[in-house]
Amino acid sequence: GYSTMVNVPKTRNTFCKGKQCRKHTLHKVTQYKIGKASLFAQGKRRYDRKQSGFGGQTKPIFHKKAKTTKKITLRLECTVCKYKMQFKLSDASTSNLVVTRSRRALRPPINFLSSSVYGVKVCVPICFLLWTANFTS
Repeated sequence: GYSTMVNVPKTRNTFCKGKQCRKHTLHKVTQYKIGKASLFAQGKRRYDRKQSGFGGQTKPIFHKKAKTTKKITLRLECTVCKYKMQFKLSDASTSNLVVTRSRRALRPPINFLSSSVYGVKVCVPICFLLWTANFTS
């Protein structure tokens, strides 16, 4: 299997299934961690009951581990309604949560000059006006 280090953005714009939203919203991304196992879960209670007394180990213990990496689970939390969902990434050795800026944020904004000519609204980028001013002067 092919595994690499994965960079994951700390925020992600994706569909929110929460009752309030039901549309694309910004989600906060964190890596899912398994919580502490409860002693009172039904499977644990059943296992402890079966193990008690004489008779040694009653259930198989897995030893033939072959995989070197694990799939990474991301936890997405909606910034609007706090609805949480999980998203699985393919096998990766490690993952980094990285602040990545959108391509739109990296591009400088284009300022527009709008005016009304003969009742028709005209929008012209200011950079174009500066460019044409070089030829007229």
